[in-house]
Amino acid sequence: MLKNNHLGQAGFTLIELLISIAIIMVITGMTLPIYESFVRRNDLDLITQTLAMAIRRAETYARAANYDSAWGIEIQSSSITLFQGGSFASRNTAYDETVSIPGSVTPSGLNDIQFAKLSGLPNITGTIILTSTTNDTRTVTLNAKGVVSY
Repeated sequence: MLKNNHLGQAGFTLIELLISIAIIMVITGMTLPIYESFVRRNDLDLITQTLAMAIRRAETYARAANYDSAWGIEIQSSSITLFQGGSFASRNTAYDETVSIPGSVTPSGLNDIQFAKLSGLPNITGTIILTSTTNDTRTVTLNAKGVVSY
């Protein structure tokens, strides 16, 4: 005599499994835009700090007359380049330090800043505006004394 003990088995039905998957998909769908917005804002904050650091570094190198030369910053749509020399066109490319700008950030404003050897004074003053694809903006300001604020 064999007894059939199928009544004591526990498990999930197909309907319960489908409902669980649907709930997970809805939660994921709601959180992805929030996560993407966070990543864009984080990219904007990081590139703002990196730009300010690069400007300060160029000024420090110029004041110290590193390699007996002036230093500068070139800001393009996809990169920031710290360079040695009086201009970006005549720079010594062996000393370039380049940082990529994320595709979600667009720079505008000042794009070529040189710092005088020994005094470290900038040849131009003004602002650089960094705009994210989420329309958040950050402003980096350079004054006549070479002070960077953001």
